[in-house]
Amino acid sequence: MYSSSYSRSLLSSSDAVNSSIWLIVSIILAVVGGILIYFLFLSKKNEGKFKGFVGWLYDFLSFKKMFMEALLKITYLIVALYITLSSFALIGVNFWAFLGTLIIGNVVARLIYEFSLLLLVICRNTTEINKKLSKKDKEDK
Repeated sequence: MYSSSYSRSLLSSSDAVNSSIWLIVSIILAVVGGILIYFLFLSKKNEGKFKGFVGWLYDFLSFKKMFMEALLKITYLIVALYITLSSFALIGVNFWAFLGTLIIGNVVARLIYEFSLLLLVICRNTTEINKKLSKKDKEDK
């Protein structure tokens, strides 16, 4: 008779093998699926062809719409609230540390997020300029 610890070790090694096989299958399916989606769904000939959810999905997967701006704004609000609220824990320890964290912490967070948003605005403006120039080139021909 096998002991229960031996059967548990066999079970765990068999689970590890199954997990490893599934990881390999997942990688293969992801690569094949990604290539198929890119060439069949996201090709330039399909641009503007889809409406509703499929159109949104096309724009999302082809990075036509940037969600990073909204995400940055939300995370800024969370970080600013955290800095403000956590600074109150320092009142009893040191008033100047509280004041420094409250003011300087929020200013530094704001500067970091403004710089990040500035990069996104530059990206968006550059994309719009490229679109306008390509339309002008098509009209000139």
